[in-house]
Amino acid sequence: MEGGMRGVVSDKRGLLRRLRRAEGQVRGIRRMVDDDADCADVLTQMCSVVGALEVAAVGLIGRHLKECVAEAIASGVDTTDAEVRAMSDVVARLLRS
Repeated sequence: MEGGMRGVVSDKRGLLRRLRRAEGQVRGIRRMVDDDADCADVLTQMCSVVGALEVAAVGLIGRHLKECVAEAIASGVDTTDAEVRAMSDVVARLLRS
């Protein structure tokens, strides 16, 4: 991202909370695999982690658009196209994953 992580600061605690939750879910999945849990149950938990990370990513994208892109537009500085292009690239990578 052109603007770095500027937009994260305003909701950093919420983002960190979501990431810690996803991290805990991954540890749980690892334990399930160690314990030879049912594949369907493991995959269900994996889907939950992916979903949690997608929600975090969408929130981060929204925050970036609201703060960084809006700031670029309001400032009149010719960085708006670069900010939008950078975010478009990130969204495209997210959709491919």
